[in-house]
Amino acid sequence: MEPNDILAEIHKLELSEKFLLVEDIWDLIAKTNSKLPMPEWQKIELEKRGNEFQDGSLELKDWKTVHQKIRSEF
Repeated sequence: MEPNDILAEIHKLELSEKFLLVEDIWDLIAKTNSKLPMPEWQKIELEKRGNEFQDGSLELKDWKTVHQKIRSEF
């Protein structure tokens, strides 16, 4: 089935069915996530941030502060 055919079928679904479809797709992605390749630079950055979090040197900010900063800049 072609992507346009799939999209046409999705348009025919009720909203509740679309939500269920999205949930199923996310579940499938989560199950196969370990098979997705991750670039080496990303692995290094994640390890660095994980180590900083563990040793307490990572500066954490609550969501409201981050949200306000982003909104004020843009």
